[in-house]
Amino acid sequence: MSENRHTSLGLTDEQVLEMYQTMLLARKIDERMWLLNRAGKIPFVISCQGQEAAQVGAAFALDRDVDYVAPYYRDIGIVLAFGMTTKDLMLSGFAKAEDPNSGGRQMPGHFGQRKNRILTGSSPVTTQLPHAVGIALAAKIEKKELVSFVTLGEGSSNQGDFHEGLNFAGVYKLPVITMVENNGYAISIPAERQLGCEKVSDRAIGYGMPGYTVDGNDPLAVYEAVQEARELAINGEGPTLIEAITYRLTAHSSDDDDRTYRDRKEVEEAKKHDSLITFATYLTDLGILTEENTKTMHEEIDEMINMATDYAENAAYADPESALKFVYEE
Repeated sequence: MSENRHTSLGLTDEQVLEMYQTMLLARKIDERMWLLNRAGKIPFVISCQGQEAAQVGAAFALDRDVDYVAPYYRDIGIVLAFGMTTKDLMLSGFAKAEDPNSGGRQMPGHFGQRKNRILTGSSPVTTQLPHAVGIALAAKIEKKELVSFVTLGEGSSNQGDFHEGLNFAGVYKLPVITMVENNGYAISIPAERQLGCEKVSDRAIGYGMPGYTVDGNDPLAVYEAVQEARELAINGEGPTLIEAITYRLTAHSSDDDDRTYRDRKEVEEAKKHDSLITFATYLTDLGILTEENTKTMHEEIDEMINMATDYAENAAYADPESALKFVYEE
């Protein structure tokens, strides 16, 4: 019998089951998108596989009714938890007019949905960090009790926007939480060739904020770190930098061949620590996940994805005449 860790964090059995369900939905959407891409039906996939625990654990620790999130392109788990639907994501994959992110103008993974407080992402990596800091500054000026949460890969932590954003957040003690999803590779460059320090979280001291490195394959460890960071932010104690150590189980994107830069044995070893397996084991040992509700969950998710795929595939493309809409002031 596993030790019950979630109750001490204030999570109910229903909530941890929902966390697992959200992780599973993210994985299955991603797997379907790869199939659609290989069938020539959607142009591009940039995958969340292996990083769902960090994403969902973090999202559940936030107040999803008031907090803002500035996700990076892999964050299917975060945007689902914040209210995006399977249909929304499929419409984006097929680049249809109804795509809520950009009306089919942007590549998949460029999330943005005003009603769910998901900041629009941009193609250059790390630009979302200063944007999230700006939201936190606005919250402080307007005395609103909310936090801004931003994610990025460890490769992005070497960009100028990372330094500028975190430095500004530290100087003004802004309510922003930055989570680096360290999946080991900036496309093909391993982490040890990206960082002069041992951990990304080591950089926090230079910005005057606490920095933590947590197991990104453990949604409860990530939940706890983000929950504590949110309390600090809400209490006026400023920002936190969190590094979630995870692993990208797929190639960087559907246009990448990761066999050229990493050993298959390494990937197979990482699959043994896949959070979809380890978290399911935790829930099963506690009797929360059963054969019956697992079967029901898979059936419901499969049906949802099938319906969303059919809808998106048959939905209308944007009119060519609308190509320049929102580009220039009207």
